[in-house]
Amino acid sequence: MTHAPISSLPPVVVIGGSAGALPALLGIVERLRGDLPATLLVVVHIPPDQPSVLPDLLGRAGPLPATHARDGEVPQPGRIYVAPPDHHLLLGEGGLRLTRGPRENRSRPSIDVLFRSAAYHRGPGVAGVLLSGMQDDGASGLWSIKHLGGAAIVQHPEEAEYPEMPLSAARQVEVDDILPAREIGPRLNAWAVAPRPDEGEGRTTMNADDLRRIELEVGIASEDNAFESGILNQGPLSPFTCPECHGVLVQLREGGTTRYRCHTGHAYTAATLLSEVRHSIETSLWQAVRALDEDVMLLEHLGRHFEAADQPDEARSLRAETAEARERARMLRGVTLRTRTAG
Repeated sequence: MTHAPISSLPPVVVIGGSAGALPALLGIVERLRGDLPATLLVVVHIPPDQPSVLPDLLGRAGPLPATHARDGEVPQPGRIYVAPPDHHLLLGEGGLRLTRGPRENRSRPSIDVLFRSAAYHRGPGVAGVLLSGMQDDGASGLWSIKHLGGAAIVQHPEEAEYPEMPLSAARQVEVDDILPAREIGPRLNAWAVAPRPDEGEGRTTMNADDLRRIELEVGIASEDNAFESGILNQGPLSPFTCPECHGVLVQLREGGTTRYRCHTGHAYTAATLLSEVRHSIETSLWQAVRALDEDVMLLEHLGRHFEAADQPDEARSLRAETAEARERARMLRGVTLRTRTAG
Protein backbone atom coordinates (compact mmCIF):
# COMPACT_ATOMS: atom_id res chain seq x y z
CA MET A 1 0.00 0.00 0.00
CA THR A 2 1.40 3.41 -0.92
CA HIS A 3 1.16 6.48 1.24
CA ALA A 4 1.40 10.15 0.48
CA PRO A 5 4.27 11.94 2.27
CA ILE A 6 3.11 12.54 5.84
CA SER A 7 4.60 16.01 5.89
CA SER A 8 2.29 17.06 3.04
CA LEU A 9 -0.94 15.98 4.81
CA PRO A 10 -2.77 17.71 7.66
CA PRO A 11 -2.07 16.09 11.02
CA VAL A 12 -4.75 13.97 12.68
CA VAL A 13 -5.69 13.76 16.36
CA VAL A 14 -7.57 10.63 17.43
CA ILE A 15 -9.28 10.65 20.82
CA GLY A 16 -10.84 7.69 22.58
CA GLY A 17 -12.74 7.35 25.82
CA SER A 18 -15.39 5.40 27.61
CA ALA A 19 -17.00 5.71 31.05
CA GLY A 20 -16.24 9.10 32.59
CA ALA A 21 -14.58 10.48 29.46
CA LEU A 22 -17.11 13.19 28.56
CA PRO A 23 -15.98 15.89 31.05
CA ALA A 24 -12.35 15.43 29.99
CA LEU A 25 -13.28 15.49 26.30
CA LEU A 26 -15.25 18.70 26.70
CA GLY A 27 -12.35 20.25 28.58
CA ILE A 28 -9.96 19.34 25.79
CA VAL A 29 -11.98 20.79 22.92
CA GLU A 30 -12.69 23.93 24.95
CA ARG A 31 -8.95 24.74 24.92
CA LEU A 32 -8.24 23.98 21.26
CA ARG A 33 -7.31 26.89 19.02
CA GLY A 34 -9.95 27.95 16.52
CA ASP A 35 -7.51 27.72 13.60
CA LEU A 36 -6.17 24.28 14.58
CA PRO A 37 -4.48 22.84 11.48
CA ALA A 38 -5.42 19.27 12.41
CA THR A 39 -8.42 16.98 12.05
CA LEU A 40 -9.96 15.45 15.20
CA LEU A 41 -11.53 11.99 15.11
CA VAL A 42 -13.38 10.85 18.23
CA VAL A 43 -14.62 7.49 19.48
CA VAL A 44 -16.53 7.28 22.76
CA HIS A 45 -18.21 4.02 23.75
CA ILE A 46 -21.97 4.55 23.43
CA PRO A 47 -24.98 2.21 23.38
CA PRO A 48 -25.71 0.96 19.85
CA ASP A 49 -29.45 1.61 20.03
CA GLN A 50 -29.49 5.18 21.32
CA PRO A 51 -28.95 8.44 19.41
CA SER A 52 -25.73 10.30 20.12
CA VAL A 53 -25.69 14.01 20.90
CA LEU A 54 -21.91 14.10 21.33
CA PRO A 55 -21.24 16.27 18.23
CA ASP A 56 -23.63 18.93 19.56
CA LEU A 57 -21.93 18.90 22.96
CA LEU A 58 -18.45 19.17 21.46
CA GLY A 59 -19.46 21.88 19.02
CA ARG A 60 -20.85 24.00 21.85
CA ALA A 61 -17.89 23.36 24.15
CA GLY A 62 -15.16 24.73 21.90
CA PRO A 63 -14.33 26.70 18.76
CA LEU A 64 -14.31 23.76 16.31
CA PRO A 65 -17.44 22.49 14.51
CA ALA A 66 -18.32 18.85 15.24
CA THR A 67 -20.42 16.35 13.29
CA HIS A 68 -20.95 12.63 13.03
CA ALA A 69 -18.57 11.17 10.49
CA ARG A 70 -19.95 10.05 7.12
CA ASP A 71 -18.61 7.13 5.13
CA GLY A 72 -16.28 8.29 2.37
CA GLU A 73 -16.02 11.83 3.70
CA VAL A 74 -12.66 13.56 3.26
CA PRO A 75 -11.75 14.95 6.70
CA GLN A 76 -10.88 18.62 6.93
CA PRO A 77 -8.54 20.40 9.35
CA GLY A 78 -10.21 22.35 12.11
CA ARG A 79 -13.18 19.98 12.36
CA ILE A 80 -14.23 17.23 14.75
CA TYR A 81 -15.67 13.96 13.42
CA VAL A 82 -17.42 11.62 15.86
CA ALA A 83 -18.10 7.91 15.36
CA PRO A 84 -21.88 7.29 15.19
CA PRO A 85 -23.49 4.53 17.27
CA ASP A 86 -22.81 0.91 16.27
CA HIS A 87 -20.22 1.81 13.61
CA HIS A 88 -16.46 1.61 13.61
CA LEU A 89 -14.76 4.81 12.50
CA LEU A 90 -11.57 4.32 10.49
CA LEU A 91 -9.18 6.63 8.72
CA GLY A 92 -8.42 5.27 5.27
CA GLU A 93 -6.30 6.40 2.37
CA GLY A 94 -9.16 8.16 0.66
CA GLY A 95 -11.01 9.48 3.70
CA LEU A 96 -13.18 8.30 6.56
CA ARG A 97 -14.73 4.85 6.68
CA LEU A 98 -17.77 3.76 8.66
CA THR A 99 -18.17 0.01 8.95
CA ARG A 100 -19.98 -2.62 10.96
CA GLY A 101 -16.96 -4.87 11.18
CA PRO A 102 -16.55 -7.31 14.09
CA ARG A 103 -16.60 -5.81 17.56
CA GLU A 104 -13.34 -5.33 19.43
CA ASN A 105 -13.36 -5.62 23.20
CA ARG A 106 -17.16 -5.93 22.94
CA SER A 107 -17.33 -2.45 21.40
CA ARG A 108 -18.44 -0.94 18.10
CA PRO A 109 -17.23 1.75 17.69
CA SER A 110 -13.86 0.61 18.99
CA ILE A 111 -11.08 2.92 20.07
CA ASP A 112 -8.45 0.43 18.94
CA VAL A 113 -9.95 0.30 15.44
CA LEU A 114 -9.74 4.07 15.01
CA PHE A 115 -6.26 4.39 16.52
CA ARG A 116 -4.86 1.44 14.56
CA SER A 117 -6.22 2.64 11.21
CA ALA A 118 -4.94 6.18 11.76
CA ALA A 119 -1.51 4.89 12.76
CA TYR A 120 -1.29 2.63 9.72
CA HIS A 121 -2.27 5.27 7.18
CA ARG A 122 -0.69 8.36 8.72
CA GLY A 123 2.26 7.22 10.87
CA PRO A 124 3.95 10.21 12.55
CA GLY A 125 1.10 12.46 11.43
CA VAL A 126 -1.10 11.12 14.25
CA ALA A 127 -1.49 12.01 17.91
CA GLY A 128 -3.54 9.59 20.00
CA VAL A 129 -5.28 10.62 23.21
CA LEU A 130 -6.78 8.07 25.59
CA LEU A 131 -9.21 9.21 28.29
CA SER A 132 -11.15 7.74 31.20
CA GLY A 133 -12.69 4.30 30.82
CA MET A 134 -12.97 0.80 32.22
CA GLN A 135 -10.74 -2.13 31.17
CA ASP A 136 -8.24 -1.57 28.37
CA ASP A 137 -9.69 -0.67 24.97
CA GLY A 138 -7.33 1.76 23.26
CA ALA A 139 -4.02 0.46 24.62
CA SER A 140 -3.33 -1.65 21.52
CA GLY A 141 -4.21 1.20 19.18
CA LEU A 142 -2.02 3.60 21.14
CA TRP A 143 0.83 1.09 20.90
CA SER A 144 0.42 1.13 17.10
CA ILE A 145 0.44 4.93 17.03
CA LYS A 146 3.59 5.12 19.11
CA HIS A 147 5.49 2.46 17.14
CA LEU A 148 4.56 4.05 13.83
CA GLY A 149 6.01 7.36 14.90
CA GLY A 150 2.98 9.20 16.31
CA ALA A 151 2.47 10.89 19.66
CA ALA A 152 0.81 8.99 22.53
CA ILE A 153 -0.99 10.93 25.27
CA VAL A 154 -3.11 9.64 28.16
CA GLN A 155 -5.26 11.42 30.69
CA HIS A 156 -3.69 11.38 34.14
CA PRO A 157 -5.16 8.35 35.94
CA GLU A 158 -5.48 10.25 39.22
CA GLU A 159 -7.85 12.66 37.48
CA ALA A 160 -9.79 10.12 35.42
CA GLU A 161 -13.14 9.03 36.82
CA TYR A 162 -12.34 5.49 35.66
CA PRO A 163 -8.53 5.18 35.51
CA GLU A 164 -8.29 1.63 34.11
CA MET A 165 -7.96 2.61 30.44
CA PRO A 166 -5.24 5.26 30.83
CA LEU A 167 -3.43 3.09 33.41
CA SER A 168 -3.44 0.09 31.08
CA ALA A 169 -2.12 2.18 28.20
CA ALA A 170 0.62 3.72 30.34
CA ARG A 171 1.75 0.23 31.38
CA GLN A 172 1.83 -1.14 27.82
CA VAL A 173 3.01 1.90 25.86
CA GLU A 174 5.91 4.29 26.34
CA VAL A 175 3.58 7.28 26.20
CA ASP A 176 4.81 10.78 25.50
CA ASP A 177 2.63 12.58 28.03
CA ILE A 178 0.42 11.79 31.02
CA LEU A 179 -1.62 14.93 31.52
CA PRO A 180 -4.73 16.26 33.23
CA ALA A 181 -7.45 17.02 30.71
CA ARG A 182 -7.02 20.79 30.99
CA GLU A 183 -3.44 20.47 29.68
CA ILE A 184 -4.17 18.13 26.77
CA GLY A 185 -5.79 20.79 24.57
CA PRO A 186 -2.77 23.15 24.71
CA ARG A 187 -0.47 20.14 24.15
CA LEU A 188 -2.39 19.28 20.97
CA ASN A 189 -2.28 22.90 19.82
CA ALA A 190 1.51 22.79 20.04
CA TRP A 191 1.81 19.35 18.45
CA ALA A 192 -0.37 20.30 15.47
CA VAL A 193 2.02 23.05 14.35
CA ALA A 194 5.28 21.27 15.15
CA PRO A 195 7.35 19.76 12.31
CA ARG A 196 6.99 15.99 11.89
CA PRO A 197 9.14 13.34 10.25
CA ASP A 198 8.01 11.71 7.04
CA GLU A 199 6.59 8.20 6.75
CA GLY A 200 9.85 6.26 6.54
CA GLU A 201 11.34 7.90 9.63
CA GLY A 202 8.15 7.25 11.60
CA ARG A 203 8.08 3.49 11.04
CA THR A 204 11.54 2.57 12.26
CA THR A 205 10.41 1.00 15.55
CA MET A 206 7.94 -1.47 14.01
CA ASN A 207 9.05 -4.67 12.31
CA ALA A 208 7.56 -5.98 9.07
CA ASP A 209 5.54 -8.73 10.77
CA ASP A 210 3.82 -6.27 13.11
CA LEU A 211 3.12 -3.91 10.22
CA ARG A 212 1.58 -6.74 8.20
CA ARG A 213 -0.60 -7.74 11.17
CA ILE A 214 -1.81 -4.16 11.62
CA GLU A 215 -2.64 -3.97 7.91
CA LEU A 216 -4.63 -7.21 8.25
CA GLU A 217 -6.49 -6.00 11.35
CA VAL A 218 -7.37 -2.68 9.72
CA GLY A 219 -8.77 -4.70 6.83
CA ILE A 220 -10.88 -6.83 9.18
CA ALA A 221 -12.38 -3.71 10.75
CA SER A 222 -13.06 -2.53 7.19
CA GLU A 223 -15.20 -5.68 6.71
CA ASP A 224 -12.59 -7.90 5.03
CA ASN A 225 -13.02 -11.63 5.69
CA ALA A 226 -10.76 -12.37 8.66
CA PHE A 227 -10.40 -16.07 7.89
CA GLU A 228 -9.60 -15.59 4.22
CA SER A 229 -7.19 -12.77 5.13
CA GLY A 230 -5.14 -15.28 7.12
CA ILE A 231 -5.70 -14.11 10.68
CA LEU A 232 -5.07 -17.62 12.02
CA ASN A 233 -1.53 -17.47 10.63
CA GLN A 234 -0.64 -14.46 12.77
CA GLY A 235 0.21 -16.41 15.91
CA PRO A 236 -0.31 -19.63 17.86
CA LEU A 237 -3.85 -20.88 18.25
CA SER A 238 -5.39 -20.45 21.68
CA PRO A 239 -7.10 -23.23 23.66
CA PHE A 240 -9.97 -20.78 24.24
CA THR A 241 -12.84 -19.96 21.93
CA CYS A 242 -14.45 -16.64 21.07
CA PRO A 243 -17.07 -15.70 23.68
CA GLU A 244 -19.22 -14.08 21.01
CA CYS A 245 -19.23 -16.62 18.15
CA HIS A 246 -17.28 -19.57 19.66
CA GLY A 247 -14.78 -19.43 16.80
CA VAL A 248 -11.10 -20.36 17.05
CA LEU A 249 -8.95 -17.70 18.75
CA VAL A 250 -5.40 -16.86 17.70
CA GLN A 251 -2.92 -15.25 20.10
CA LEU A 252 -1.45 -11.97 18.85
CA ARG A 253 1.75 -10.73 20.47
CA GLU A 254 2.11 -6.98 20.68
CA GLY A 255 5.17 -5.81 22.53
CA GLY A 256 4.97 -7.46 25.94
CA THR A 257 1.25 -8.18 25.81
CA THR A 258 -0.97 -10.81 24.24
CA ARG A 259 -4.28 -10.13 22.52
CA TYR A 260 -6.76 -12.54 20.96
CA ARG A 261 -8.73 -12.49 17.71
CA CYS A 262 -11.08 -15.14 16.37
CA HIS A 263 -11.24 -16.39 12.80
CA THR A 264 -14.45 -14.42 12.20
CA GLY A 265 -12.80 -11.19 13.41
CA HIS A 266 -13.85 -10.47 17.00
CA ALA A 267 -10.94 -9.21 19.09
CA TYR A 268 -10.18 -9.17 22.81
CA THR A 269 -7.48 -8.09 25.16
CA ALA A 270 -6.60 -10.64 27.83
CA ALA A 271 -8.56 -8.70 30.45
CA THR A 272 -11.65 -8.44 28.28
CA LEU A 273 -11.46 -12.12 27.33
CA LEU A 274 -11.25 -13.07 31.01
CA SER A 275 -14.27 -10.90 31.77
CA GLU A 276 -16.23 -12.48 28.91
CA VAL A 277 -15.31 -16.02 30.00
CA ARG A 278 -16.45 -15.26 33.55
CA HIS A 279 -19.69 -13.82 32.23
CA SER A 280 -20.21 -17.00 30.20
CA ILE A 281 -19.58 -19.12 33.30
CA GLU A 282 -22.17 -17.16 35.28
CA THR A 283 -24.68 -17.49 32.45
CA SER A 284 -24.15 -21.25 32.32
CA LEU A 285 -24.52 -21.56 36.09
CA TRP A 286 -27.80 -19.64 36.10
CA GLN A 287 -29.06 -21.85 33.29
CA ALA A 288 -28.23 -24.88 35.43
CA VAL A 289 -30.07 -23.32 38.39
CA ARG A 290 -33.08 -22.73 36.15
CA ALA A 291 -32.99 -26.36 34.97
CA LEU A 292 -32.87 -27.66 38.54
CA ASP A 293 -35.77 -25.39 39.56
CA GLU A 294 -37.77 -26.78 36.65
CA ASP A 295 -36.85 -30.29 37.79
CA VAL A 296 -38.27 -29.50 41.25
CA MET A 297 -41.45 -28.07 39.73
CA LEU A 298 -41.96 -31.15 37.54
CA LEU A 299 -41.32 -33.57 40.42
CA GLU A 300 -43.82 -31.69 42.63
CA HIS A 301 -46.39 -31.81 39.84
CA LEU A 302 -45.93 -35.54 39.35
CA GLY A 303 -46.07 -36.14 43.11
CA ARG A 304 -49.45 -34.39 43.34
CA HIS A 305 -50.64 -36.41 40.37
CA PHE A 306 -49.78 -39.73 42.04
CA GLU A 307 -51.34 -38.61 45.33
CA ALA A 308 -54.56 -37.74 43.53
CA ALA A 309 -54.41 -41.13 41.79
CA ASP A 310 -54.15 -42.85 45.20
CA GLN A 311 -50.66 -44.17 44.54
CA PRO A 312 -48.92 -43.34 47.85
CA ASP A 313 -45.70 -45.29 47.25
CA GLU A 314 -44.96 -43.48 44.00
CA ALA A 315 -45.91 -40.14 45.59
CA ARG A 316 -43.59 -40.81 48.55
CA SER A 317 -40.69 -41.66 46.24
CA LEU A 318 -41.23 -38.46 44.26
CA ARG A 319 -41.35 -36.34 47.43
CA ALA A 320 -37.92 -37.72 48.42
CA GLU A 321 -36.54 -37.06 44.97
CA THR A 322 -38.01 -33.55 45.06
CA ALA A 323 -36.22 -32.82 48.35
CA GLU A 324 -32.90 -33.95 46.84
CA ALA A 325 -33.40 -31.85 43.72
CA ARG A 326 -34.33 -28.82 45.83
CA GLU A 327 -31.12 -29.21 47.85
CA ARG A 328 -29.02 -29.47 44.68
CA ALA A 329 -30.65 -26.31 43.35
CA ARG A 330 -30.02 -24.52 46.65
CA MET A 331 -26.33 -25.48 46.65
CA LEU A 332 -25.81 -24.50 43.01
CA ARG A 333 -27.56 -21.18 43.55
CA GLY A 334 -25.14 -20.45 46.38
CA VAL A 335 -22.15 -21.26 44.17
CA THR A 336 -23.54 -19.06 41.42
CA LEU A 337 -24.04 -16.10 43.74
CA ARG A 338 -20.40 -16.39 44.86
CA THR A 339 -19.01 -16.65 41.34
CA ARG A 340 -16.80 -13.72 40.40
CA THR A 341 -17.76 -12.12 37.10
CA ALA A 342 -15.83 -8.84 37.13
CA GLY A 343 -12.44 -8.61 35.43
